[in-house]
Amino acid sequence: MECRVLSIQSHVVRGYVGNKSAAFPLQVLGFEVDSINSVQFSNHTGYAHWKGQVLTAEELNVLYDGIKLNNVNHYDYILTGYSRDISFLETVVDIIKELKKANPSLVYVCDPVMGDQGAMYVPENLLPVYKDKVVPLADILTPNQFEAQLLTGRKINTEEDAIEVMDLLHKMGPETVVLTSTDLPSKQGDQFLVALGSQKISKVSDGTNTDQKICMDIPKIDAVFVGTGDLFAAMMLAWTHHHPKDLKTACEKTVSVMHHVIKRTITYAKMAGPGKRPTPAQLELRMVQSKADIENPAIVVEAKLLQKSSH
Repeated sequence: MECRVLSIQSHVVRGYVGNKSAAFPLQVLGFEVDSINSVQFSNHTGYAHWKGQVLTAEELNVLYDGIKLNNVNHYDYILTGYSRDISFLETVVDIIKELKKANPSLVYVCDPVMGDQGAMYVPENLLPVYKDKVVPLADILTPNQFEAQLLTGRKINTEEDAIEVMDLLHKMGPETVVLTSTDLPSKQGDQFLVALGSQKISKVSDGTNTDQKICMDIPKIDAVFVGTGDLFAAMMLAWTHHHPKDLKTACEKTVSVMHHVIKRTITYAKMAGPGKRPTPAQLELRMVQSKADIENPAIVVEAKLLQKSSH
């Protein structure tokens, strides 16, 4: 069966971020990926220079109209990431609503990119749009701790807080929520960061509910890479597709792909030479070189089940 993804994200000529980070790994795992590029830049904005164009809400509508006129607007998944324009985001919402109407079993994977480490890097007027319009449509949500706190208005200081926040996010719409990174202390020491996941599936047909919560200790990496969040959301899409009722396995495979890609990237970046800072170009994710790991990741992080219940 063909499985088709509409991915609305940024595009760079050089390097890996947005659609460039998501499309190749999804294609390698057998998905058809239709990309709409919200921006087209020469490279990501961490370089000294960048040039390019931004797609307007109107231009997005024009592209979507073309797909619709040819009657090829049937999708199994939608994937969205970074957006910094309110009218663009609202147009995305309209498109998702229409596509969900056409295919009620469509799954929307949303990475609500708004900020990190206590600071927003998108305009603040995007928060209510995410809260009231985007998140209610999402089926799978991948916020970091800061974004989850923004969306729920709750602080996360303990594992219990994190579980409560994930439950609040479920109530807003998504049945799968993954907190991709938190500041919670890891039981394995300060060389690890804690990620958590929660899946609540209600089957209307037979009235059953499944609730699965997991926790992962991920080895910390002392470097900043661009495009990793985009890869994470794409891999969550892929691995939840392959393991629909098994959040534990989906998260283990997602995090393991991340680990292998980042490890390989670090190895390449070290070629800058001892004591030399790698350039942004040398820190680009080694995506193509990681093809085998993306297809069949050796599991390096085990997820712990916090709770599992079916009733």
